[in-house]
Amino acid sequence: MIIAPKIRGFICTTAHPEGCASNVRSQIDYVKSKPALADSPKKVLVIGSSTGYGLASRIVPAFGGNAATIGVFFERPGTERKTGSAGWYNSVAFEEVAHEAGLYAKSFNGDAFSNEMKADVIDTIKADLGKVDCVVYSLASPRRTDPTDGETYKSVLKPIGAPYSQKNLNTDSGEVDSVAIEPCTDEEIAHTEKVMGGEDWEMWITALDKAGVLADGFSTVAYSYIGPELTFPIYTNGTIGKAKEHLEGSAAAMNEKFGDATAFVSVNKALVTQASSAIPVVPLYISLLYKVMKEAGNHEGCIEQIQRLFADHLANDGAPILDEKKRIRIDDWEMEEPIQTAVADAWGKVTTENLSELSDFSGYKKEFLRLFGFGLADVDYGLETNPERPLPSQS
Repeated sequence: MIIAPKIRGFICTTAHPEGCASNVRSQIDYVKSKPALADSPKKVLVIGSSTGYGLASRIVPAFGGNAATIGVFFERPGTERKTGSAGWYNSVAFEEVAHEAGLYAKSFNGDAFSNEMKADVIDTIKADLGKVDCVVYSLASPRRTDPTDGETYKSVLKPIGAPYSQKNLNTDSGEVDSVAIEPCTDEEIAHTEKVMGGEDWEMWITALDKAGVLADGFSTVAYSYIGPELTFPIYTNGTIGKAKEHLEGSAAAMNEKFGDATAFVSVNKALVTQASSAIPVVPLYISLLYKVMKEAGNHEGCIEQIQRLFADHLANDGAPILDEKKRIRIDDWEMEEPIQTAVADAWGKVTTENLSELSDFSGYKKEFLRLFGFGLADVDYGLETNPERPLPSQS
């Protein structure tokens, strides 16, 4: 079939296998162009490994440190009549290149929150790797079924205590309008913590430890975001922020159990990802941020961020550099005062009429399409392609 983008709201319902493969290869080429990691983990488990930061977290240790990797995700394979999800094609492409390079790479597609998935992964670690020395937790899901009580919890993106109104970007129409969001309930906070907090991260580490598949001196990292004050009500001070506080509490608990310098929360930069596209206000902020940072010459995408995370913090022959709350900060360039001052100035001025002048909305749209394998210069989208692509490790 000939595959074209079909966009509905903040999601693209199609994905292009060759385009996704091209995007993955370009990230791999970037990592290979950088110096080898000084002290890379060699056996890495990435939970949530198919897109964005999770995908980059698999690419960097593999191609920057020759690491064996296991990836866990929940994606849709392609069929004869329907395309698979971008994450599926990304994972197929990663495995293909990894195997060509002689690297161990195996993937698991299913519910990462379930006990069954944890057991399957543990069995494979025992059989193939023995132990893992690094676990990256990068799940971004709107819901979670807790295996201990069988209840399904759903996260929400809401402020706490008072309604929130702010400028917003309609990414379909390109109009700068406004959004008003009612405050959450206490139950919604609890549900969001259950989905996006650190409970499942701790459950993974506990299960791996109990099974004896964590190497001595292992490390684990999960991802977070803080952002500027203008997004605080919907993010840092909202329901997601409560979940991220829970995530930091989980890191502290694991450090108490396994020793300091074991569990880390990395605060990352705002980027165009499938998750961030769904958050009100954030697409407008990202569009303004991209323009400012590109003009300053310090813009990074997911692969640049994670390469810097490993090179400077997780695989640098030394301990990670932490802030006063014991977090790694690779959002440091985003949060520099000149960058934030310029973004705040543009935020106060931006309208539908001057959006293209003050922001990089065109760049935002290109990055959004790239997430699904579209807009790659080396791909002929007029050619028919087969949407059925098996994972090499499962074929």
